[in-house]
Formats: sequence, structure tokens, C-alpha cells
Amino acid sequence: PTAGAILLDGKDITPLPPERRDFGMVFQGYALFPHMTVAENVAFPLRVRKLSAADRETKVRAALDLVQLQGFAERLPRQLSGGQQQRVALARALVFDPALLLLDEPLSALDKKLRAELQEELKALHRRVGRTFVNVTHDQEEALSLSDRVAILNHGKLIQEGAPAHLYEQPRTRFVADFLGKSNFLQGEVRESVPGGFVIGAGATRIVQAVAENHRPAHGSRVLLSLRPEKITLMSEQDEADNIVEGRIAAWSYLGAGFGLNVETSDFGLLRVALPTWRTPIAPREGLAVRLGWSAAASVPVMEDAA
Repeated sequence: PTAGAILLDGKDITPLPPERRDFGMVFQGYALFPHMTVAENVAFPLRVRKLSAADRETKVRAALDLVQLQGFAERLPRQLSGGQQQRVALARALVFDPALLLLDEPLSALDKKLRAELQEELKALHRRVGRTFVNVTHDQEEALSLSDRVAILNHGKLIQEGAPAHLYEQPRTRFVADFLGKSNFLQGEVRESVPGGFVIGAGATRIVQAVAENHRPAHGSRVLLSLRPEKITLMSEQDEADNIVEGRIAAWSYLGAGFGLNVETSDFGLLRVALPTWRTPIAPREGLAVRLGWSAAASVPVMEDAA
């Protein structure tokens, strides 16, 4: 690195060349040797480390058992499906018992259904192996479902790190809120304080926001709120909520398990709404007037991104 240090279990490994850092690596394209069998591919790191033939055979068999590829040892990569090739790459990266496993978008080449299946397999494999996995991905769902901790970087800088649920529910910045899933952004000026929160105004709309006492913004300051589409509900004329905004459906889509609505509002522009089918009391159509509601705790104050 140009600055700082790389620590592994508290030991500075910065001066070590990559091949001596004891990392396993799974590449995006798997990088299997096409002329080698599955067993020969998995054994390659052991040959480089000059293990005996007997030790190689034992470790290769154990690695293939680990990824559930018993009986595939003599096949060539071209005789395997994409999911099977990915498992071979995992077995090869784990066969020498590395201190750390690096994964470079290992599921990106697979179709959506297979990707979901292998996410579950990766999680189970991680539990069996008991090693730290560092997975690089641009797929937010993959990051949330696979990880114990997530680090979000932008332009090479760490923006926020923590448990997946915390990052999703409590993003610090607009970038994090927008990067992880979808979010609506509501901007306004603090007009008053209320018990347990404050009120912002945008045009004629008044929004109540819950906040911890020590994070209460100053009166008159500009505030940006992140509001997830699934936190918004459709309200009848009789329903009440901390916040209610009226608008018209500009576009909608049926997604099987629910509906996605784009609702045009006067003070916040287009708001995205995600509703499960069973909680959609109307048949959506373009131009339909609707009332949107959410609680004071549903939205989260976030910081604008640095220029």
C-alpha cells in the first residue's frame, strides 16, 4: 500500500510478497486450468508447496468433500456447470488451509437462482471452515445476506462499516443509504422540537422525525432524511400516522410478492413505495390519488456526501 499497514492476526505482513501472505483466492472467472482435472486443479497449491503425493491426495479428497464434489475428481472444467466450477475454485483456495480467504465477486457469473443457492452454500461453508472470508461484491443483497460485517467504500475511502442490519437501518450518509437497497431522500428545514424528535418543513409539508436527544439538530438547520420504500404504507382517509403525504401514482409495477409504486408529491418530488401484496388495499393505476404514511422512527437523518 502507499500508506498504512496490512495486519493479519496483529502481525504486520506488509513487506511480504503476495504469495507468502497465506491467503486463499477465488477469482471472478474462477481461473481453473482447462487442461487439468478437478483433482489436479485443487492439488495445484499443494504441488507449489511441495507436499508429498500422499498428502496431496488426502487433502484434495477432503477439500472436494468440503464443497460436495465427491466423484468429480477426474472431470475437466469444461465438463462442469458454472456452479460446480465455482466449487472447484473454492476447494483449490481452501485446500492448503489459508489464514484468510479472498473472494472477488465469485457469484457474479451465475444466474440469479443459482447465485441465491450458492450464497447459502457459501454461508454453510464459512461455518464449517471457521476462517475469515473477505468477499468483494457490487451486489447489495449478496453483501447483506452473506456477511457478518460489511464495509462500504467510495473512491477508495471507507465510508461506513458494521453489521449488515445496522448499515441498512442506520446509514450515516446519503451514499450508504442509496448504495444499500433503495431510499427516498427528504430534505427540509428544522422548524421545531417535539418530545423525542424534531419537525422539518418542506413547502407546506410537516415531517416529524424521531431522534436521540443528543443528536437533535439546531433550529433552522437543513436536514436530509433517508426513508426506505418499504417503510411507507398506503393510508385511507380514516388512518392516522406521524407523517402523511398526499400524491398521485406516476408509475407502478407488479413484482409477484408485492407492488412497486412511484408516487409524485408536491414537496418531495417522486417517492418510491414498496408494498407487499397483502398490504395493498387498492388496485394501483397511474394517476390515482393516494395518501402515504410512515412513523417518525421510519426515516433516518443522514449526511450529504462530501464533494
